[in-house]
Parts: sequence; C-alpha cells; structure tokens
Amino acid sequence: MSSMDEGYGPTWDSDDEYDNFIRKMNPPRIVIDNESSTEATIVRVDSANEYGILLEVVQVMIDLDLVIGKAYITSDGGWFMDVFNVTDKEGKKIKDEATLVQIEDYIRKSLGADSRYIPSRRRSVGVAAAADHNVIELMGTDRPGLLSEVSAVLASLKCNVVSAEIWTHKTRAAAVMRVTDEDTGLAVTDPERLERIKERLSYLLRGGDLSRGAAMAVSSGTATTHTERRLHQMMLDDGDYEQLQQQAPEQSQRPNVTVRNWNDKDYSVVTIRCKDRPKLLFDTVCTLTDLQYVVFHANIDAKDNQAYQEFYVRHVNGSPMNTETERLRVIQCLEAAIERRVSEGVKLELCTNDKVGLLSEVTRIFRENSLTVTRAEVTTRGRMAVNTFYVRGSAGEAVDQKTIDSIRQTIGQNLQVKGQPEPPEPQKKESPTWFLFANLFRPRSLYSFGLFMR
Repeated sequence: MSSMDEGYGPTWDSDDEYDNFIRKMNPPRIVIDNESSTEATIVRVDSANEYGILLEVVQVMIDLDLVIGKAYITSDGGWFMDVFNVTDKEGKKIKDEATLVQIEDYIRKSLGADSRYIPSRRRSVGVAAAADHNVIELMGTDRPGLLSEVSAVLASLKCNVVSAEIWTHKTRAAAVMRVTDEDTGLAVTDPERLERIKERLSYLLRGGDLSRGAAMAVSSGTATTHTERRLHQMMLDDGDYEQLQQQAPEQSQRPNVTVRNWNDKDYSVVTIRCKDRPKLLFDTVCTLTDLQYVVFHANIDAKDNQAYQEFYVRHVNGSPMNTETERLRVIQCLEAAIERRVSEGVKLELCTNDKVGLLSEVTRIFRENSLTVTRAEVTTRGRMAVNTFYVRGSAGEAVDQKTIDSIRQTIGQNLQVKGQPEPPEPQKKESPTWFLFANLFRPRSLYSFGLFMR
C-alpha cells in the first residue's frame, strides 16, 4: 500500500504497485481506423511502456484470429506507440462492429492498471489451471505412438481431455493438456489420484530412454496459462534449438535470421526473412521476450507469402548483444520458434459429439493407418469436440488418398480433409520382415504410429 510522506509525495511498497499507478495515470489509447487503408484495418496503440507490452498486444490480436500484415513499433522515451495493419483470416478488413469493439476492449484490458500481466517470465504465464480443470504439461523425447499412449492412460484413469495442444520439433515434443474428472466434470483434487496420474505419465514419458530428460507437471488453481506461449517456453527451456545444426533442413527452406550491432545507438538489430504464416509475429516476439530482450523499434511486413521482420533490441539490463555466443543463441532460438509451428502434412479436422476417450480412439486409428501427427489442437465447445491434426506418413512421406479414405471410413464423414492428399503411387511391395526392420531405424515424430501398438 502506498503512503504520502509530507513534502515527498507517495511511496510504494512494491514495483507492481508503482507500475499500476503509472498505468492509471497514463491509460492506454487505442484507435481503430477503417478509412485510411483499402486493404487493412489499422490499429494504433499508445501506452506507457514496460517490458513485455508488445507481446501483450500481439497476443490479444492472435487470440482474436487477426492476421498482422504490417506493423511499425517504437517505444523510446518510456512511451509505447505501435501501428498494426490487420485483416481477418481471409485477408479482408475487419468490418464486424462486435469484433472491432472486442479489439479495443481486450487491448485496453490487457494494458490497463488491472491487467493480469506481470513482467516476470514465470508469473506472467503461470502453470496452474482454473478450478474446473487440471493442466498437464508434458515434455520429452519424441517417439512413435506417445500421444496415443498418453491419451489411453488418461482415459483409463477416468480423465477427460477437454483441450490440448501438441507440438513436435526435431526429436522433442511438448504438450499442454486440460483434463477433468470423468464423473464430476471438474478438476481432480484427490492428492492420491493426482500422484497416480503423475506416476503413470512420468513412466510413459521416460520410455526407457534416460539419455535426455523428460518433464511432467499436473496443476490446479486459479491462474491461467496462455497455451502457445507456454509451449514456446517449454521447448526453449528444453533446448530444442540446440539440435538445429545437427538436423538442419535444406538451406532454402530455413528462415534467414541475422543479428548485427548498431553501435552508435547501442541496439542489436535482429532481421528475419522467411516464409510468411499465421502467428509468425507472436512466435518471434514471444521468443525475444522470453530471452529477456526489449524491443525498442520494429518494422514488420508480409508480402507475396514472404515475411520481413526487423527488431531493434537491447537486453533488459540495457546492453546490446556483446558476444558472438549470445548472437548465435538468439539466432538459433528464433529459428526454432519459427519452425516449431510449421504445419507439415495434410490437415484433418474432426467435429463430432464429445465423449470420454475420444482422443485415445482417434489417435489409435491414426496409428493403425501408419500416420504421424506433427501437430494437434484439441478443443471442446459445449458438447462438441473440435479437433485439428496435421498428419504425414510414418516415414515423413505425403499421405495418399487411399489412407484418408480408410480413416474416414472408420471415423466417419465428420472428419474433413483440408489440403489435397497425394494420389497413391505404385510401389514395390516390401516383405513384412523388411518393413519392420526398416521402420525400427526410421526417425519418426512423437505421433508416428507404424507397426508399434500397445
């Protein structure tokens, strides 16, 4: 609590209290302009500046499914002034009045004095769940069938998966899952049962391979987690970026990230050129923030499916990147952040009546058809399950139409295919013995389902 010492003004018991005072004295100003541009809605944000504020604004926009085509960012002198050119997913201006009101309202709440954002990295995202569900975080070595096994274990423990997001990158995988008790529809609170869930999943994650760590956490409480930021943090902490040079894709497909110092202004200039995709700006800003760099200026542009991003940054301690080791780490971390969300394979969307064990059932069918899930997003809307999977063949090959037809015959017509499967090609038939031998030594991602079943 603050107090007033005679002749000296207010004093503050904490930095958070002072930050809230500054926010109240300098409320954010949000202006939405639909007249100046024929191609995009322009969103201008002015606010008192603080560490992490750019991420907050970008996070609001991606949560509202906005596409950021251009952005101009400046935050010198303690004031944050940004201009964003945004469209909907179809590339059209935002004309819906309710959406326009949401944009202004959510940004204002995010930056206002009552914002739940706190600059500290762990406190800003939290790892606990709302009172009506538990959050399970999984981090470990990629191996065939793991998603199917995790789903089956949760179903056997009478835990219903209400939402989940799963990323795979190189040989590592991360998942954030929200589960409820099958009987009550609420969070699991019994300590013995929670411990049993931890033991079963921890054993599953280890998988007999102790050469690299696995991590798992189950939590319940009142804080919330922004799932995508949490996944970035988990993979960053796990060091997935360190594997990029060992398993680099073709050079032409890799993002081009460079770092140079502008010594006259004590900035490090980070430049990114890569293929454009949704949420790219969130991924790069999230990584810079979690590496504890402050963005003072930025120029963002996306045109003809190519993205250009230029950031003028300093570390939170006020210095630019002073060593080659530091610059190399930033480059590797940004490359990893860009690649983690790249959606490889055919996109499958399943919208059906929700039921306990649905995720386990669907992933089992994928496994039986030798498919690999490279990324997945599972949500529940009322009584409906809305699930998205990106799938490839078990050896990384494109999925053919015959396999898709087989899966749809089993799952039903509720499974929609987004993206054209490859037509089946005549292949030399391998003997069962050679197929098993070859697959034993093929690198596969977390959700590859070959011949291995449990």
